[in-house]
Amino acid sequence: MHPVLHVGCPMWAHRPWAGRFLPTGTPTSRELHAYSRFVNAVEGNTTFYASPAPSTVAKWAELAHPDFRFVFKVPKHVTHELRLRDADAEIAAFVDLLAPLGPLIGGMTLQLPASFAPVDLGVLESQIRRLPTGITWSVEVRHPAFFEGRTRLELDRMLARNEVERVLLDSRALFRQAPRTDAGRDAWSRKPRVPALTEALTDRPIVRFIGSDDPALTADGLQEWQPIVADWLHEGRTPSLFVHTPDNADSPGLARAFHAEVGLLVPGLAPLPHPLPLVEAEQGSLF
Repeated sequence: MHPVLHVGCPMWAHRPWAGRFLPTGTPTSRELHAYSRFVNAVEGNTTFYASPAPSTVAKWAELAHPDFRFVFKVPKHVTHELRLRDADAEIAAFVDLLAPLGPLIGGMTLQLPASFAPVDLGVLESQIRRLPTGITWSVEVRHPAFFEGRTRLELDRMLARNEVERVLLDSRALFRQAPRTDAGRDAWSRKPRVPALTEALTDRPIVRFIGSDDPALTADGLQEWQPIVADWLHEGRTPSLFVHTPDNADSPGLARAFHAEVGLLVPGLAPLPHPLPLVEAEQGSLF
């Protein structure tokens, strides 16, 4: 078995990618088909805001490359409104809705609000113990207390014993210097400024890398992760790394380049799929 590294972006549909990473003229209904042949994973952010229709899930299953993986966020109704209390039915319904994707589901994430504090840790563990089986689960926390001292250790130990991964959010590149663009200023105001952690808890670590509107800072930040991810692969883990930038214009290229750089450190790394040609070859005329 070749080691596998999943890389991708926070979405698969972004019109500026057409003609650069996706074929020119890719229709909106076919973006997933092309995207899943350029990189091999996506952060399923849309499900955080609304659950898809069953017909949409069936379409995703049809379009995605067989080796592609979705890492979906559980709806915010569960994490931010119910705050994991009395949420079993909603979580079960969400998992059932996405079940037709089968092995295309790389995992599901409980992204918790910054107000979800150490006092809520018991609620989190109680919910984790009741999560549907057969899914790779991860948790993203935002409260600063979860990033230091005894509270961090308590959270990490709880997640590890339940075989749940902690999403490793790295926003250092974004906050390394003041933003220079409108997109950078928007990301600066919205993205969490929390310490970057680099320790995997399970065999499926997840990194959410938040880049800068300065390409050099983004490149430097991604380079820091290359040896870490390579070590995970050598240890037999299957990591996922998602590349965000303020405008996400270059994110697919950055993700694919990251995979290539890690491949130089990990001989035998399973390759990414061959991208679709940017311009379809014209068929010759019969006359």
